[in-house]
Amino acid sequence: MPFTIIRDDISRVPADAVVNAANTRLQYGSGVCGAIFEGAGVRDMQAACGAIGSCPTGRAVITPGFRLPARYVIHTAGPVWSGGRCGEEELLRGCYRNSLALALEYGLKSIAFPLISAGIYGYPKKEALEVAVSEFRSFLEGQEMDIYLVLYDRKAMDIGNRLKSSVRKYINDHYVAEQALLSSPARPPVPLMNSFSREEEGPAVLKEDPAGYRDRRTLKELLARRNETFSRMLLRLIDDKGLTDVQVYKKANIDRKLFSKIRSSESYAPSKRTALSLAIALELSLDEARDLLMRAGYALSCSNRQDVIVEYFLRAGEYDIFTINETLFAFGEPTL
Repeated sequence: MPFTIIRDDISRVPADAVVNAANTRLQYGSGVCGAIFEGAGVRDMQAACGAIGSCPTGRAVITPGFRLPARYVIHTAGPVWSGGRCGEEELLRGCYRNSLALALEYGLKSIAFPLISAGIYGYPKKEALEVAVSEFRSFLEGQEMDIYLVLYDRKAMDIGNRLKSSVRKYINDHYVAEQALLSSPARPPVPLMNSFSREEEGPAVLKEDPAGYRDRRTLKELLARRNETFSRMLLRLIDDKGLTDVQVYKKANIDRKLFSKIRSSESYAPSKRTALSLAIALELSLDEARDLLMRAGYALSCSNRQDVIVEYFLRAGEYDIFTINETLFAFGEPTL
C-alpha cells in the first residue's frame, strides 16, 4: 500500500529512509531523535550531522542510516507550536515536502515518517495529522513511493471526537462478537441507513432511512450479471463510472503493480483488503460493495469490527480511504 499507518518504534522500521524529527542544530536529542541516533550509533550519526552543520526549520538533510535497518535518515526540523500565528503550518508542510523531495532525488522506494512536531514541540495532534496526510496525498497523486506514518501509540491518532463517537455508536449498534453470534438466536434485521447529516464539519453521521439505502439494484440486473468474475465486474464498474485505472488505484491506495495483476488476469484472487479498497475507490453503494466482495469470495461480517467500521463509511457515502484508515487505526483495527 502506498500510504500505511503503523504502530512501531521508527528506529526499527526497515524502509529505505526514516525521517528524524530533528532540532535545527542536528544534535542528539530526546524522543524520536534520540531513538534514531541510538539505533544508528550516536557517535557515527553525530559525526555525519556535524559535517552538515544545521538544518533550518522546515528544511531537510540526509545522512546514512549506519546501524539502523534503514539505508538513510532524512533529518527535518519541525516548527515549535506558537498558537498557529507564526507560520507553523507552512513550515510543517515544508518538512514533509522537502523530506519527500530528498527521497525522490535519491531514488528511494519507501520512507517512514513520525508525526512531526506533535511531541514536545506542541503542535496539536489532529492538525499535525491533517498536514501530514494532506502532503502524502498530494505527493502520491504524481509519484510512486511507499510512505509509512509511524506512531508509537494509538493516542497520537486524533480523528476528532465527533467522528470517533459516531463510529463508536455504529459499532455498538451493529457489532456482534463471534461467540454471541453463535450462541444467540437470530438477530432482527438492522434498519437500513443511508440518510446522514453534514450539519457539522467532518464525515457523515448516519440516521435511519426506512426507505432503504441508495442505489439498490433490481433482481433483473443481478441475474444478468450473476456469472461475472471479480475482475470483470471491477473493469465494468470503472468504465461505467467514467474513471481511469490510475484514478482507481490511487484512490484505493494500492500499488500500480498489484492493480496490473488484477486487470491482466481474470482469475486473480485479491485479498479482502484489496477488494474493500477498490470498492471504496469506486464509491460503491453498500449493495454493490457486497456484490464485488462476493465475486472475490468474501463478505462483510457483523462479527468483524474492521468490517463494521468500513460498512459505516460505505453507508455514509464517505469514500476517503485515508480517513477510513485513520479511523481503523484509532480503533485498533488493521488498516486497508
